[in-house]
Amino acid sequence: MRKIINSTYISLDGVVELPHMWPTIERPSDGRGDQIQTELLLACDAVLMGRRTYESFAPAWQARSGDPLSDRMNAMRKVVVSTTLIDPDWANTTVISSDVAERVRQLKAEPGQDVVQYGFGAVSTLLMAHGLLDELRLWIHPLFVGKGHIDDVLFLKGPPTQFELVDSTILKSGTAILSYRLA
Repeated sequence: MRKIINSTYISLDGVVELPHMWPTIERPSDGRGDQIQTELLLACDAVLMGRRTYESFAPAWQARSGDPLSDRMNAMRKVVVSTTLIDPDWANTTVISSDVAERVRQLKAEPGQDVVQYGFGAVSTLLMAHGLLDELRLWIHPLFVGKGHIDDVLFLKGPPTQFELVDSTILKSGTAILSYRLA
C-alpha cells in the first residue's frame, strides 16, 4: 500500500500558512532543500491538498516550468479536498467533496508511488483521525512570522497521535527538516 507523506513548512512560532509571504533573511543556501523536495516529488505520483493550499499552489506552479520539480508538479495527479472548489483549472486536478476518508483510503490502496500532502490543516487532521497519514516532514524555518490566524497554527486540533523520528537534516540556512513516521 502506498504511503501518504505530509511535507509542511512551519515557523518557530507555529505558523504554517503562506510561507511564501514570510519575512526573509539572507541566509546561505546549500541546494539540499530543493534536492530533498525534488526527491520527494519524484517518489510520489499524486499530490493531496486542501482548497487553501490548492489556491496558493495552483497559480504559483502553473507559472513555472523547465525544471524537474515544476514539470513534475504540473504533470502529476492532484487531488483537492474541498466542498467549495467546483472547477479546478490546474491540469490533472480532481476534487473530493464527500466521503473524504473513504476516498483517500481508496487512493492509498491504488497501485503506484506514494502520495505527498502539502499544507497542514483540516485535511491533515482528518487523515490523522482516520489513521491515513503515514509520515510527517516538518520543515522548521528559523524565524518568527509574528502574526497569524487561529487556523494558521500547526496541530491546532489534531487527535492524539504518536510519531517516531526517522530522519533529520539541518540545511545551511538553519532550516531543520524532521521526518516522523507514525509510531
